[in-house]
Amino acid sequence: MALGAAIIGPQGTAITDWEKSFYADYQPLGFILFARNVDTPDQLRRLTDDLRAAAGHEALVMVDQEGGRVQRLRAPHWREWLPPLDDVARASDPERAMALRYQIIGQELRDAGIDVNAVPCADLARAETHPFLRNRCYGETVETVTRISRAVATGCLAGGVLPIVKHMPGHGLAQVDSHKALPRVDLPPAELEALDFAPFRALADLPLGMTAHIVFDSLGQSAPATQSPEVIRLIREAIGFDGLLMSDDIGMEALSGSAPERAAAALAAGCDAVLQCNGGPQVVEAVAQASGSLTPEAMRRAEAALNGRPSPASIDISACVAEFETLVGEGPGRGAR
Repeated sequence: MALGAAIIGPQGTAITDWEKSFYADYQPLGFILFARNVDTPDQLRRLTDDLRAAAGHEALVMVDQEGGRVQRLRAPHWREWLPPLDDVARASDPERAMALRYQIIGQELRDAGIDVNAVPCADLARAETHPFLRNRCYGETVETVTRISRAVATGCLAGGVLPIVKHMPGHGLAQVDSHKALPRVDLPPAELEALDFAPFRALADLPLGMTAHIVFDSLGQSAPATQSPEVIRLIREAIGFDGLLMSDDIGMEALSGSAPERAAAALAAGCDAVLQCNGGPQVVEAVAQASGSLTPEAMRRAEAALNGRPSPASIDISACVAEFETLVGEGPGRGAR
């Protein structure tokens, strides 16, 4: 089966007749869900079942369930979480706390039929990192970011979901929001190698990765990493990542051109798949046509990820929540609610 190279954001809380027909024809690699797709646990389980049935295979169903601002499943049906950086800062054992946090999240996602979470965010934070990203990170040193990112990935897998390491090869230097504009950085290559790229080298064994919409001027590139063959080659060779590499959302304003042009440029640069998060049927169809099917090499990586989806470990959620709350401290603002 030649799967489509676009990962698509469905329209709403239930699959439409158009979507059933289109997904059956295109057979996308997967789907990405947003708040617009989420109402109740029963509704969400029906939607994820219907998406896979329409696609005709056990498609990846992913979500951004980081906690804080970036959390698509919310109260009253799902736990609310503080921004990741807040829990790292308050925890007596940050690695254990974050592993528990994302195991609990993973269990909730799997119960809803979601099997991929877009974490860890292995970007190295700075004081000047734009607020859209800073408190989604885990720390300001390579050692902290690497340790916590590994704990987050381990927690995801224990909860039964695949992690996506992002934003490759490093987004922490961004001082503008890539949803609205294109960040540019000029840190010398040796410093990029020693700092921003280092956590991703340490996490290169993870099955899924996501690119950054950011230009590294010091590397002599004019295109964002997502659309730069040279940066994608760096991710593959210098960082050593051989998992399935997807773009960040091609609808973000850091990229230029039409949605199909953005998708085609990312795939031409070496991304395996593209995220088409928003847009009506006309846009989705145009992006799918521009994206086509996964290449044989991308299909190899996709199959490795699909076949590696873990079963959740048998856990006592109440005990995990209690241990997590002990680690991050009791009182107002604790991590899980």
